[in-house]
Amino acid sequence: MSEELLVDVNEFETRVALVRHSKLQEVHLERSGMYSLTGNLYKGRVTRVVPAMQAAFVDIGMARPGFLHVRDLHGLRYEDPGAALDVRSYLHAGQELIVQVVKDPINTKGPRLSTNIAIPARYVVLLPEDAHIGVSQRIEDDEHREQLRHWVADGREKLSSGHGYIVRTAAEFASEEQVSADLRFLDRLWSEVSDRSRIASKGDLVFEELPLHTRLVRDLVGPDIDLIRINDAKTYGRVRRYVEKYLPEYSEKIQEHDGVVPLFELHGVEAGMMRALEPRVDLPSGGYLVIEQTEAMTTIDVNSGAFLGSQNLETTAYRTNMEAADAIPRQLQLRNIGGIIVVDFIDMDSQDHRDDVLARLRSTGEGGSGRFRAGEFSPLGLVEISRKRTRASLRQQVCDPCQTCGGLGYGKSAESTCYDIFRALQRDSERGGVRSQDAEYVVRAGQDVIDCLLSDEADHIHAVERQVGRAIRYQVEPTSGPGEFDLVLSLKSSRDRSQRLSRSTDP
Repeated sequence: MSEELLVDVNEFETRVALVRHSKLQEVHLERSGMYSLTGNLYKGRVTRVVPAMQAAFVDIGMARPGFLHVRDLHGLRYEDPGAALDVRSYLHAGQELIVQVVKDPINTKGPRLSTNIAIPARYVVLLPEDAHIGVSQRIEDDEHREQLRHWVADGREKLSSGHGYIVRTAAEFASEEQVSADLRFLDRLWSEVSDRSRIASKGDLVFEELPLHTRLVRDLVGPDIDLIRINDAKTYGRVRRYVEKYLPEYSEKIQEHDGVVPLFELHGVEAGMMRALEPRVDLPSGGYLVIEQTEAMTTIDVNSGAFLGSQNLETTAYRTNMEAADAIPRQLQLRNIGGIIVVDFIDMDSQDHRDDVLARLRSTGEGGSGRFRAGEFSPLGLVEISRKRTRASLRQQVCDPCQTCGGLGYGKSAESTCYDIFRALQRDSERGGVRSQDAEYVVRAGQDVIDCLLSDEADHIHAVERQVGRAIRYQVEPTSGPGEFDLVLSLKSSRDRSQRLSRSTDP
């Protein structure tokens, strides 16, 4: 499988893209003030324990405190899920502890924290508070799994270490010496982290993950990688030194890009990122997906579209759904969509067809990054997917909510805004206020609203004027968006003296 890792570095931004068979699979961004905290260790202090949530808020020196659930405390993750745990038995306000960020802050939520510390190297993950040795489930050969477990156990004994470890998927093709080198590196690293932790103050960073470009080289480079292209000389040198030390077999695959055409533009990444921000995704046979993200969940609607490959509706639905099952996991990975995803597949009568679609969806999802789980078809033909979310989605990273509609995707019509204005005039008139007949109302709104008032709603204007007993004057406000208006009471004899009565900014 042909894969390339592209690293685009500028003073203002670092971007890393994984391209497979000329198709963009993943993209990662880091900008000033937007660096990922996931994996970092902090000296935290409990600020508040909330029994109703079975959680605590922990100050780690950020703008918002981190969230630590009782199930994320060390030693409690394997407790019976039905067992009643009281967070007050484990945490109290003012308590200091070392915590790891497992999920970046997203929107108004602070970082998600855990005391189940895990520090990764290339082939092995250190679990300093545990003692067991695990092997990635993606390594399926039982004999090789046992061999890897033996290598780790032997290396741990030589280091006189009692720590736990997890062998990563990348170790499937590693040698015993490479695994042992990771163990030695992690042992030295944890010794340094422990020393810093003892003298750290509240909010201090005691361990920081590798920078984006080096971390993704560590995590994404595997046997399928053909090239690692880097556009920045300084970053190229740094990554090359890391690869020569820890991944020497890939040293010859690193290239510095110095072409005239920018790296991401040359490989179609820029265009791929723009497409990943659009809701519609076309499928090979003419069908398409519509992906809608909300804060609560993501919905994906599968449509047959222009697919005319069969006169049999069942066959059309089956083929479109199979193509969708191939595309959906890639889109979730590319857009970094996590949480709950609900997919509305095209209805199929055949149970065999439904089983095929689920099998394709799950097998494709297992090959990507992030924990991916797909349920069964519901009676309504829906499939629920859960995907681990550790950072903001691509759209959240590169887009802001629309300043006109506030992120809703729609705004009030001119007609609805006119009626809001009429109601505001009636409310003010009923309230009383200024009694002088020399006063008039001034309505300020966008051009489309003023046009609607003076044409389609002219009869209603006259009725409202009679009801409120005052003249109404209209002004176009070019900066007003859908649903926005100002209502001002102004003295005719001195129009520089006015009183704002109402302002609407609801889209």
